[in-house]
Order: sequence, then structure tokens, then C-alpha cells
Amino acid sequence: MTRKRALHWIAVHTTAVAAALFFTLPFVFVLLTSVMSDEQAMSGELWPHEWHWSNYAEVFRTPGFLGWWRNSLLYAGLGTLFTVCSSLPVAYALAKFRFRGRRPVMLLVISTMMLPPQVVIVPMYLVWAQQLHLSGTLWPLIVPLAFGDAYSIFLLRQFLLTIPSACLEAARLDGCGELRTLLRIVVPMARPGIAAVALFQFFFCWNDYFGPQIYAAQNPGAWTLSYGLESFKSAHGVNWNLTMAATLLVMAPVVLVFFFAQKAFVEGVTLTGVKG
Repeated sequence: MTRKRALHWIAVHTTAVAAALFFTLPFVFVLLTSVMSDEQAMSGELWPHEWHWSNYAEVFRTPGFLGWWRNSLLYAGLGTLFTVCSSLPVAYALAKFRFRGRRPVMLLVISTMMLPPQVVIVPMYLVWAQQLHLSGTLWPLIVPLAFGDAYSIFLLRQFLLTIPSACLEAARLDGCGELRTLLRIVVPMARPGIAAVALFQFFFCWNDYFGPQIYAAQNPGAWTLSYGLESFKSAHGVNWNLTMAATLLVMAPVVLVFFFAQKAFVEGVTLTGVKG
């Protein structure tokens, strides 16, 4: 039995190390290439002769790059805030209120998740561009998030179902209204679920390429990092070191946010779906 356990331990850890290397090596390759000289980056060598950290400063000196950062932060920050603030009350009502038609409403919300955004992009673009004259900005992507997101509503509802109704009844007996109950009782207990939804939405907005391409392509001042990186790659097609440095700078915020919030993220994802 001891020999069998040892072989099992070796097999499991060997597989884990192999999987870790499989996912880590591409990032290591990008990092090493980003600090190479122009000549070495084109040579195919894997280890830099000299570490050119100035490549990152060169990327920041690219015209428009800081503006792309500002636009991405605006889009991701406001988009995440609007999504959480608008989706949480809807999820709370669907999870804890008893009213006629609650299940059909939930099915309607879920059904909107099956509708690809490409299907409605033409009429939506006509409304934002011709009626509201907001083409060339990021507002057509940010404003709709203030009216809720089906996926976020679904995840928050699943999490709120795990909160005991007795806690809410006790708050109501103490004189709390529904809004105060939501803010004082539900929000503190639902922090892991809210964190998971916020991270999902932040990652989506930060990496969104399709939306900025449709609404902001004609205005370089409104480009985000995900869309501007394509222009950067075209302008520095032979400078793979600068392209890799720009790629790392685009990925860095997402990696840092997940690193510091992974505990709440994993807990929120784990607990959603415990109850249906």
C-alpha cells in the first residue's frame, strides 16, 4: 500500500507540474522576448543576451498608448460598476421575492443569454449612431450595462438562493425595508458572489475587441487596449520585442486583479449553483 501511495503521489504531482508548465511556458516566452533587442527577437533564440527593460518605456512612448489605457480603465471600471449595481437588485427579487410569473421571467432572462450579440448589432448600431449620435465613443458599450446583464443576474441569483431567508425575515421584523435589507444584510453576505460577477465583467470589458471595433474604430482617441494592440502590432510588425512588451502590459492588469481577488472569485464561483 505504501508503494502504491507513493506511485500515486508521483503520478499526480508529475501531471500537475506538466500542466503548470504547459500553461506557464507561453507567458515565459512572451516575457523573455519582450526584453530582447530587435535583432535577437528575430533570431529565434530563447534567452536574451541583454535585458532591455527600456522596451516597456518605448511602448509607453507610443502615441495613443496611455489613452488606450485610460479608455480601457473607463470601460472596464464603469462597466463593472454598472453591471453589479443593476444586476444585484434584479437577482435579489428573482431569488427572494414570491410573485406570479417569477419562473417565466427567469426563463426570459436566461433565454437572452442564448442570443449572440452579432444578431442585434446592426439595429443597435443604427440607434446609437444615427439616433443618439454616439458613434466614435465607448458610451454605446457602457450605458447598456446600467440596465443589467443576463449572465450576471443568473450567477447572482444562484448565489443569493444560498442565503437563509430567516436572516432576511429577521431584518424585516426589525423594521428594515427591502432596500435596507439588500444593502445591510444581502450585500455583506453575498460578497463572494458579487466579487465573482465583478471579475467576470471586468475581464470581459478589458478584453472586449468586438464592441470597440464596431463603435470606436473611426475615432483613435476612443480605442481601448484590446483594439489598439492590433494597430500597435501592425505598426511594429517586425519588432517582436515591442509587440510582446505591449502584450504583457495589456495582460498585466487582468493578472494582477485575479491574483489579489482569486480567493473571493473561487469562493463565489464554487457557491453559485449550490441551489437551483
